[in-house]
Amino acid sequence: MFCGKEDKLETMELPNDSGDLGSEMEVDAFRRLFPLRFYERHLAESIRPDARPLSRARDTTVALGAVASANGSALAKIGSTTMLAAIKMEVMTPSVELPDEGCIAIEFHMPPICSPLVRPGRPAEVAPVVSKQLSDTILSSGMINLKELSLVSGKAAWMAYLDIYCLDADGALFDAALLSAVAAFSHLQIPVVSLNDDGKIVMLSEEQDDGNLDKGAVNKEKRKIALSSIPFSLTCVLHKNYILADPTAEEESIMETVVTVVLDSSNQLVSLYKPGGPVLARTSVLQDCVALTRQRIKELQNILDEAISGMEVD
Repeated sequence: MFCGKEDKLETMELPNDSGDLGSEMEVDAFRRLFPLRFYERHLAESIRPDARPLSRARDTTVALGAVASANGSALAKIGSTTMLAAIKMEVMTPSVELPDEGCIAIEFHMPPICSPLVRPGRPAEVAPVVSKQLSDTILSSGMINLKELSLVSGKAAWMAYLDIYCLDADGALFDAALLSAVAAFSHLQIPVVSLNDDGKIVMLSEEQDDGNLDKGAVNKEKRKIALSSIPFSLTCVLHKNYILADPTAEEESIMETVVTVVLDSSNQLVSLYKPGGPVLARTSVLQDCVALTRQRIKELQNILDEAISGMEVD
């Protein structure tokens, strides 16, 4: 009985323009039972089930200042994948080895709300992996000069705590997380601090006026930090001779290999991640992924620039 139904599903066609409900139900059943075959039928036509060409990323948006209580924050969406990034600045004592540098601590969180695969009480296995990738990428790219986070050499410096919360995990998590991190640092304002009578650094609230800033002031107004070599990434899934840019969670789960390329704003390669999957037999595949990433970072830079311009206008 099941074999007969399977044969029917394998030979069925996609719904026509009449939108026949029974046909749509059969396609949905076929997609659930044979997801890879379902995708391969679309790939043969150089299209995906969501009507995207293979090389096109999903619609992407960035909103700055999403968390009012943070020193810098951003909400980034790539398709349904949604990330909320928030930065909190605290004063610390710098290390003896690096007395003129501050620090950045990055944590990536996946609460159960983001995906049915994340169980309450059980940390998502991918969360620490993404945290490590984000830390490595942001620090190795040179986007932030840690000397800019110094307050008093050997005595005080800034510790930037960046927390990224995944609100919806629908594929390409690292891409969306990195975009939200970059946007949050673009929005970041270093708080006003001064020296108290004991020679210690104290943060001043916005209610405290300039009259409280005496000659011992470290900085008299909020300031932004200069960003350079900003990293952007593109994740691709590889199947046979096909390369699919910006995959959904479904595409990631059924395709053979996932590759993430990170380039900076000067098109220099920052890193390449390939967690498992078959060995890539052709270097041209990686070259194609890098070429797609170059196209993507132009889009992402424009999106970020528009978000920053919107904040300046407001």
